[in-house]
Amino acid sequence: MTTRRIKPAHKIRRKLRPRTASYHPQHKGYKWWLLANVMIGTFMAVLDATIVNVGLPKIMASFGVGIDKIEWVITAYMLAMAVMLPTAAWLADKFGYKRIYFIGMLAFTFGSFLCGFSTSEDMLIISRIIQGLGAGTIMPLGMAIITHEFPPNQRGVALGFWSISAAASVSFGPLIGGFLIDHFSWNLIFEVNVPVGVIGLLATIIIQQEYKNKNVSRFDIVGFLSASIFFPLVLYALSEGTATTNTEGWRSAHILIYFGISAIALAVFITNEFLVKEPLLDLRLLKDRNFGISTLMIFIFGIGMFGSTFLLPVYLQNSLGYTALQAGAVFLPVGIIQGIMSPVAGKIADKYDTKYLLAFALFIFALSFFMNSKLSWLTERRYIMAALYLRGFSLGIIFTPLSSIALLDIPREKMAQASGLSNVVRQLGGSFGVAILTTLLTTRVGYHAQNYAQAVDINSPAYKSITHTLSDHFQHHAGATKAMAARYSQSAIVQQISKESYIQAIDDDFFIAGIITLVGIIPVFWLHTKKNNKDKSPHHEIPVE
Repeated sequence: MTTRRIKPAHKIRRKLRPRTASYHPQHKGYKWWLLANVMIGTFMAVLDATIVNVGLPKIMASFGVGIDKIEWVITAYMLAMAVMLPTAAWLADKFGYKRIYFIGMLAFTFGSFLCGFSTSEDMLIISRIIQGLGAGTIMPLGMAIITHEFPPNQRGVALGFWSISAAASVSFGPLIGGFLIDHFSWNLIFEVNVPVGVIGLLATIIIQQEYKNKNVSRFDIVGFLSASIFFPLVLYALSEGTATTNTEGWRSAHILIYFGISAIALAVFITNEFLVKEPLLDLRLLKDRNFGISTLMIFIFGIGMFGSTFLLPVYLQNSLGYTALQAGAVFLPVGIIQGIMSPVAGKIADKYDTKYLLAFALFIFALSFFMNSKLSWLTERRYIMAALYLRGFSLGIIFTPLSSIALLDIPREKMAQASGLSNVVRQLGGSFGVAILTTLLTTRVGYHAQNYAQAVDINSPAYKSITHTLSDHFQHHAGATKAMAARYSQSAIVQQISKESYIQAIDDDFFIAGIITLVGIIPVFWLHTKKNNKDKSPHHEIPVE
């Protein structure tokens, strides 16, 4: 008689336990180590969207270029991100999440290395494109990896930590950038990414396990190519229309050609996205009233938010003489106030009609721009900070309710497409905001300089009195001869006119940003919100907002 050996119960349980890709019993802490790895990439990607703002004046001075050229250091990064955001998910499904995430991290690190060693503005812009392609891969895949690896009961906590890394980089990015620029050089704001990126690459190789989606959709090559042609060309045409190198302005032949090609590419993109079965960006989602209106608001919101973040450091350093660190420090309270107000806004939205909450927040946001439209070369720090406090307060209120309303009626299987479309639109809004406000800034500087120059009458008693006072100052305090002092006094008046023209142009930009934001309030009242109550029918319950 043979006896059968019975396996211990714990071995039977281990054998029966399903070994899915989302649970790794060989290491209980695997998913948390993976979260830390993803947070490194997210922090770096978002950081480089904000850290460079405070470095623009030093970069402009280093290369001897104007703001119309240097804007592409920001715009190129944001455009590259926008192109990759909807593309990264398909690449990951096709070739593996670990592999594509690694390539994205590698591109970002290599782009950072090239940025730090750039010897011209053109090389820096190309390097920023490489950086943006990497960042546009890291951001969506980071969220997808977390969603895939964490079970539903832990997913909220994991995404919360992931969001903290993004929020921290927004708050501390300008501050870190200012410190590095003041104590070292602007190159270091890019070079500092290299060792961190290498650590992220090694962590990806060691920690992350490969995952591929068996059901891979067909890649929308027509949508990808048409979008990749439209976005850069239209922004380039916008910025070059008022560039100092373009003497013919908007009537220039090459500008008209760029606008024509971009218009054709846009028509191809829209037509294709509505007709193709598996589009790059599902524009059919815009037929949903809430999502369509919210997407429009996100675009308008992006123009003001990114445009203002681009302008303020330039004003603080070039007009008020702030150091890069001082200019970066003013943005720190914005992120803190925003983080405090976000959960508060969620609770308020549960009790009151979200439309009115959004309208109130957008009004406060516009008010902060109108306050900035009164800036001068004598503006005190407390006035600047008051406007930024209002901005952080409004930003904290806007995001949570707007996201909630936007996805209110979107089917669960379309959530990923809707989220991707919203992110792309926000990046595009920011790109258009930087391009439009920079174009406006260049135009208004020339306009105000011309007006001020015409207003100066060299034969007037006021002009003679000012030049005489300045000449005395240069003779007695600078040791200049009478002839030299006269030239110095005239030069000082010209410099003051240029300074005033520049500040007035920045004020005009902020005023336009305020008007655009106010216009964004109008669509709010067409949003459809649902209350936390029940319909008369006992079988029909209105979903909670």
